Amino acid sequence: MSGPYAIRGSVTLPMAELAWRFSRSSGPGGQHVNTSDTRVELSFDLARTEALPPVWKERALRRLADRLVDGVVTVRAGEHRSQWRNREAAALRLAALLAEATAPPPRARRPTRVPRAVTERRLREKKQRSEIKRGRSRRNWD
Repeated sequence: MSGPYAIRGSVTLPMAELAWRFSRSSGPGGQHVNTSDTRVELSFDLARTEALPPVWKERALRRLADRLVDGVVTVRAGEHRSQWRNREAAALRLAALLAEATAPPPRARRPTRVPRAVTERRLREKKQRSEIKRGRSRRNWD
């Protein structure tokens, strides 16, 4: 595997806290697919980890609540034929998931008023359009 996977900033995915499971993958591969365990399930105990700052951990637990089973988040990868590439894909997927879950909330939108000039222009254009349409219906063809 290619080393520490950055979550955000200097915080990385702790390799010692990752639990790997391997099984037979479906899909292309011929006889190879029937004999080798290439699909990867990567589990990370989010509730008990000490690698994340407490604020990030709380935020991730709240945002990933529907994906957690007893505080553990699991990611699967089986799209590649080799176990090594599936391990890479699963680790990158988990790092991206944790990065998104620990991101700070977006700033609240400050409501603004519509400028008076914009409202006046819209009403003036509506009035012009209605005059054009009303002019089409008059019968002054004599």
